[in-house]
Amino acid sequence: MQVDSTPIRSDLVLIGGGHSHLFVMKYLAMNPIPGMRLTLITRDLHTPYSGMLPGFIAGHYDFDDAHIDLRPLSIYARARLIRAEVSAIDVEQKVIKMTNRPTISYDLLSINIGSRPAMPELVDAGENQFAVKPIDYFLTRWQKLEQRILMSPTPVKLAIVGAGAGGVELALSLQYRIEQALAPSRKVEHHLEISLVTDDEQILSAFNPRLRRRFARVLKSRNIKVHCNARVQQFDNGCMRVENRDSIQSDAVIWVTNASAPGWLSATGLKLDSDGFIAVNDRLQSCSHPQVFATGDIASVDRYPRPKSGVFAVRQGIPLARNLARSLQHQPLKSFRPQKQFLSLISTGEPYAVAARGPWSAEGAWLWLLKNWIDRRFMRQFSDLPEMKEQADDSENVRGLEIPTMRCGGCGSKIGSKILGRVLSAWQPNRNRWC
Repeated sequence: MQVDSTPIRSDLVLIGGGHSHLFVMKYLAMNPIPGMRLTLITRDLHTPYSGMLPGFIAGHYDFDDAHIDLRPLSIYARARLIRAEVSAIDVEQKVIKMTNRPTISYDLLSINIGSRPAMPELVDAGENQFAVKPIDYFLTRWQKLEQRILMSPTPVKLAIVGAGAGGVELALSLQYRIEQALAPSRKVEHHLEISLVTDDEQILSAFNPRLRRRFARVLKSRNIKVHCNARVQQFDNGCMRVENRDSIQSDAVIWVTNASAPGWLSATGLKLDSDGFIAVNDRLQSCSHPQVFATGDIASVDRYPRPKSGVFAVRQGIPLARNLARSLQHQPLKSFRPQKQFLSLISTGEPYAVAARGPWSAEGAWLWLLKNWIDRRFMRQFSDLPEMKEQADDSENVRGLEIPTMRCGGCGSKIGSKILGRVLSAWQPNRNRWC
């Protein structure tokens, strides 16, 4: 890899390895901006792809199929990769604070950290109650619960709170996984008893009636109980307390409720919407601080409100990348208008899916094959990386300016890559020492 020696004149920092930022990193690798230093701050080194998570949970995909390794993508984009969790942002001083890390400054900032399910106070905060996000926490807790289920001599009662696409897919995927694991031992009678609990009047309320009817039939055939108009107040000691109705007995609860934003955003000074998400304009730029951009679940576009869905983070990726590049080069930004309708493909646990777009709906194994093809094509974009353009060295144009020129060739050394290379090439090891 050729090392860029252009002096650093601007710092672009990305917080979160979400779907939009994957496109930003790839775009800037293929369209480098001289003098820009790119930094990615992420809590996780592997980004889960939401479209493949139900298949991963059901057992159709392995970990690498459903996760994108951010390390090779960062090297490809010539980006600094900082594994840390952001705790605060000072938008006036343009400083980012991280847990157990020194602060870092920025000239331009983009936030794509997703969201978390909204949960009531955790009375039973042990292994019997957890949220579907963050995904790595969920997977760790689910593995322990799965072993309990497989070893239990009696059925285990599991409640999933939330009956949107995420909750329905999770219920069906977990059930399929357990049934497949128990099939060799023929202990099919010792399986999960799943309840789907929602405060909505119906399941999948964001979708058309045809899709809802299809899934109502599927859930009934799979003996998954559905409790609508059930607002959960608390879960404690195997009892789920529900507002204005009888409690629901359950051994464990998984929360897949409406999205919520992290509390630390309220102290940043950024303009937020009524639910605590970052308010952005149609250029994906903060409504209060033009040096800050945000996309995905954490953002709320003021002119085009849309439901929280991974599809919008994906569609916002390239427009975000282009507007970040335009902002760094002092060019006018362009508006992005998301589509109102899009194709939804929701799996049923087994290799079978139900589709919807607008008022239309269909189902079948062929739709799962279509979904699998779409998802794998998406993942290949960030593993089969094309050749990068050579970045022009414009150091002659900024000669005399006191701008730091530290660059790293990817090894993480404090020594410049050229100096390190000369030392290593001249080093003649005494092989007798190792005999």
